[in-house]
Amino acid sequence: MVWADIGLDFVEALPKVGGKSVILTVVDRFSKYCHFIPLAHPYTAETVAQAFFSDIVRLHGIPQSMVSDRDPVFTSKFWSELMRLSAAKLHMTSAFHPQSDGQTEAANKVI
Repeated sequence: MVWADIGLDFVEALPKVGGKSVILTVVDRFSKYCHFIPLAHPYTAETVAQAFFSDIVRLHGIPQSMVSDRDPVFTSKFWSELMRLSAAKLHMTSAFHPQSDGQTEAANKVI
């Protein structure tokens, strides 16, 4: 099912354009379709959640599962509670093992 399982990651330290210097990469693990969401640095779990809901959930609905690295945004209590309330499962990749979320890492290389 398209957009049921997604990967999430950040691309940071980019040149600032329009006040944004971070990109949230969201990849559908089935179709490999990507969304690239610009964010201002520093970002918080709340600002990432707002961007995620306005750009991803609005278009595709709430995914069943998400794979991400152990970024503090995704390990925060706010994000964990948000996932619990939306009935989505958040899976964390192993530390220093980027192959666990290879599709998202490959999309990041495009940027």
